[in-house]
Amino acid sequence: MKKIASRLAFYLNCLLLAACLAACAGDPLQSGLDPFAPMVFKEGTTAMPLNPPSQKTLIPFYVSQGTVFKFAVDTNSILIGADGVTRYIVVMTNPNGDQQSQYEGIRCDSFQWRLYGTLENGVWKENPLSTWRNIQSNVSNRYQAALAQGAFCNFSSQEKNIKTVLQSLNPNGFTGQTQPTNSFGERF
Repeated sequence: MKKIASRLAFYLNCLLLAACLAACAGDPLQSGLDPFAPMVFKEGTTAMPLNPPSQKTLIPFYVSQGTVFKFAVDTNSILIGADGVTRYIVVMTNPNGDQQSQYEGIRCDSFQWRLYGTLENGVWKENPLSTWRNIQSNVSNRYQAALAQGAFCNFSSQEKNIKTVLQSLNPNGFTGQTQPTNSFGERF
């Protein structure tokens, strides 16, 4: 009889401990931590690049048949942020050969981009009016859409592996029937 009472007391103590632990966990809706609530975006701090883009690390990428510009991204500048933003330097070249370099970021979860700054006379100038803007997919110079859909994003989530991003940008890795060209017929 003593054994049965001892076992019963042990099981009751275990049951009491489990009930106390469950009570301590609380209801997520009462604690304010709703696991199904939408996450609020909190952007990390962004520092401007220290150097201009390097010609050695520029990789051209295809944008669209309608564009007259050439686009390249500086692979050394690609930063996959913990805040969900992929930051990079893009270099745009017009038909005359003039170039413009910009430091930008892309958010895959909302399909938006932001201009942080531009390179002017060899110095990075921060954009004081920088805001998040929707990425346009239906314009000829849709380079943000090309980067988001082709390399930086995996559907609506950020690509976290830099090797995968670099492989996606590699012009020699193009697997289509015809290698892409711009509207002048020039290959990348």
